[in-house]
Amino acid sequence: MATKYYRQKIGSFKWILVLSAMLLASCSQTRFVPEQEYLLQKVELEIDNQDVSREEAKSVLRQKENYKILGFIKFYLLLYNMSSKKKTDDWLKRIGEAPQLYDRAMAERSAEQLEGYMGQRGYYQANVTEEVQFNEKKRKAKLKFSVEAGDQYKIRRVNYHFETPELQKIFYNDSAKYQMRPGTAFDIYELEKQQKRIVSLYQNNGYYYFSNNQVRYLADSTLYNKQVILDLFIGEPQASQVDSTRLLKPYYLNNFYYSVMPGNTPVTSNRKQEFNFSDTLFWDNSILYANEKVSYPPGLFIRTNQMQSGDLYNITEVENTFNALNRLRQFRFVDIQFEEAYPKQDTNLLDCKIRLAPLNKQSTSFDIEGTNTSGNLGVAGNIYYQHRNLFKGAEVFQVRLKGATERLHRSVGDGTSEAFNTREFGVETSLMVPKLLGPGTYIKSFGKYLPKTVFNAGYNFQRRPEYTRTITNFKIGYDWKTSQNYQHLWNFLDMNVVRLYEFDPKFINSIQDLYIKSSFTDHLIFAMNYSLIFNNQRLSSNKNYTYARLNVESSGNLLWAISELANRDLTFEQDSVTNEISDYYKVFNIRFAQYIKADLELRKAFQIDRYNYVVGRLFGGVGLPYGNSPFLPFEKQYFAGGANGIRAWQVRSLGPGTYTPEDENAYPNQSSDIKLEANIEYRFRLLGSLEGALFLDAGNIWAMNSNDNREGAVFKVDKFYRQFAVGTGTGFRFDLSYFILRTDIGMKLRDPAAPQGERWIIGNRGYKGSDFTFSFAIGYPF
Repeated sequence: MATKYYRQKIGSFKWILVLSAMLLASCSQTRFVPEQEYLLQKVELEIDNQDVSREEAKSVLRQKENYKILGFIKFYLLLYNMSSKKKTDDWLKRIGEAPQLYDRAMAERSAEQLEGYMGQRGYYQANVTEEVQFNEKKRKAKLKFSVEAGDQYKIRRVNYHFETPELQKIFYNDSAKYQMRPGTAFDIYELEKQQKRIVSLYQNNGYYYFSNNQVRYLADSTLYNKQVILDLFIGEPQASQVDSTRLLKPYYLNNFYYSVMPGNTPVTSNRKQEFNFSDTLFWDNSILYANEKVSYPPGLFIRTNQMQSGDLYNITEVENTFNALNRLRQFRFVDIQFEEAYPKQDTNLLDCKIRLAPLNKQSTSFDIEGTNTSGNLGVAGNIYYQHRNLFKGAEVFQVRLKGATERLHRSVGDGTSEAFNTREFGVETSLMVPKLLGPGTYIKSFGKYLPKTVFNAGYNFQRRPEYTRTITNFKIGYDWKTSQNYQHLWNFLDMNVVRLYEFDPKFINSIQDLYIKSSFTDHLIFAMNYSLIFNNQRLSSNKNYTYARLNVESSGNLLWAISELANRDLTFEQDSVTNEISDYYKVFNIRFAQYIKADLELRKAFQIDRYNYVVGRLFGGVGLPYGNSPFLPFEKQYFAGGANGIRAWQVRSLGPGTYTPEDENAYPNQSSDIKLEANIEYRFRLLGSLEGALFLDAGNIWAMNSNDNREGAVFKVDKFYRQFAVGTGTGFRFDLSYFILRTDIGMKLRDPAAPQGERWIIGNRGYKGSDFTFSFAIGYPF
């Protein structure tokens, strides 16, 4: 029966493939190619030196084929070819891409540019040849460039020339970073990078007017074979720069002027435009011009400003100040400008003028969404409120009210099921204070990048027929950055109290799964956690980026130590499933959890071109319960599946290991101590703000405790790699500017819970509805 079903599905896929092929064939790729012209079908580039980046070299070519998605489909050319020949402004022409034609002159120009690129990299004897193949019948052409790189020129010696002794002294104080060693490649790209580093060196030492024009190279390759004598001139004024005295002297910071503009000030407003300010505050060498609607204390600007009066001008400190002001989340735009203090001829002082336009002080929003969890339908809604500058110190206060109800079905044991409603509501609040409070005030290194003290508090109420549960949490921590890419989060107090009441004892005692049963017990989490985040992604760019996050958490050790030292009484309890007796301490008449936990996530994005990029993700985590609790708290356990995990499985329905719940129709609730997961997603632009995606996910969760009574759940070194689940699928992403709407359809490829020999689905059985999972989410999965 399964074989017949599988053949029927294959037959259906064949018809889909046939129809797709007919559609593609109906739109000839050469439909808009003029007579006597050729469609540029493919452009190849071969370089005989692996040290030269082929992708970078290919980017300089003028002759390029039409863009592809999925590596072989010229989707935008297909759209263009579907347009009308009679209309020049057909909308398909606007969103599509006209055919790229072979142009002999353009090909020759590309070869010249490729030769120039090789010269820029130091390969001055590179030989570039081009070869074109025409298909007269199909009116297509293939173009191939071949590069024989030859030997790369090297730097034999560098002679340094400084315009002033002061410039020479600054350079040699940190010369290890800026000197070029003999034997390094004579690479113009690297020399330009070095030029920028040298300019930054002097701009960080007071030279406000110093620019790229003051760093010049002169190369001589005539004296030695394939070796270059390089002269580096630093500080040499250009002919167009008359006032060299201003150029070659360091500047010191003088006065600071802060202007808090009216809230409706346009971003493009002239910085010299005059406004009526309601208040003026003076301190040290600073003046604050404020408006009547928004006021900030001087202390805020003292903390955010990384510059001080009397210090040398430093471009890095200017950038740090700009970033710190943006991290306040108070301003629509931040503008920092410098002007020479008058009279210009008699001073080397700079006045700093910082112009700020605040965001709206208060805002509210709400959303409502339908939910579908394992076929159970429901509705959920959220109301958000935000207040900026709550206590007039740039504090950000946020409140989220949430509510949800869901219609669930459960088995009653006689083959029938009953329906019931669940209800959930809660409140989450947070307060961000842009300064250190508590023990962080003694750690001076925190202060450089505007650290924040963050308070979080929340309460959640969950009502089901079997039980009522409340979760109360409170958190205090710090959020700070040590550079543009590195962020630190340290919650020195992270407390959760979970209480269960009004429950059905028969329901609790009937649970044979110890891990699920542990989630229906009162417990206290008294933890401390730390996260280190590296992220070089920028919102203005979709280019290659790396994201890494390390989390470390510990809970219960302080409470356990206090209990031991105070010789507190132990509580003894017998488990209804194993009949084992355990002993533990209580605090406030509730058992506290004791564990350590750590996980690491790594993401990497590779942009192929403006229409295609690939994102990969690796995740590994482990939690170890001990001492006062045999299991991790339910909220701290790892789970698999769902819209942001292995998308072919519903959330919490996969694992651990090869374990399968006895009741396959039960509400998915699987979680455990260890998680390993890998994902890769290929994203490609389709139409406008619509993106497509293909993905492959793999991973699972496992139990750490050998006493776990779920069959196949325990992690074993010699078995875990054979217990990975694998899923694939496709989806769409809708870029709505402020957020991304995402839909994915996941399909199981390998199910570790299936019997041996049947875990790979393809080739073993036919697909059924439960092998596909549809998910709807906001934002990219990673």
